Amino acid sequence: MLTQPPREVLLFLLEGHRYALPMEDVRELTRAVRLTPLPRAPAVVEGLLNLRGELLPVLDMRRRFRLPARPLSSMDHLVVARAGPRSVALRVDRAEGLLCLETGQLDASPRELPGVGYVAGALKLPDGLVLLHDLRTFLSEAEALELDEALAREGAPR
Repeated sequence: MLTQPPREVLLFLLEGHRYALPMEDVRELTRAVRLTPLPRAPAVVEGLLNLRGELLPVLDMRRRFRLPARPLSSMDHLVVARAGPRSVALRVDRAEGLLCLETGQLDASPRELPGVGYVAGALKLPDGLVLLHDLRTFLSEAEALELDEALAREGAPR
């Protein structure tokens, strides 16, 4: 759970649906490039990205949100962010931009509902609700351990 409500969020698209991440977790945006497979990584890891010498696991947002798989496109964006203690890249269809939140736009009650893991709340926007995701809960403990082991086998820092 987020320790305090975000002031700004990054809006992004996946399969025509908008989602958001707290800007406090986002480091940068980059265009998608070829990924290196990471053997024995959890299914949610699409591969490794070499970003200026830093090896980052790329999380498959489509798989996590149960959306249809799609091949990597040069038009996709990668959101480099913090998922708990680790840096990751998230493949999204398109980053839409930043939104400064106003009082009353964030409703934290959805995170209390069963089965809505990694959701920190819902943004009430004029054109509908947008789920705000908490990357600290994005990987399960088992997935985090499996990823650590896969990265260690490849000689990548965790």
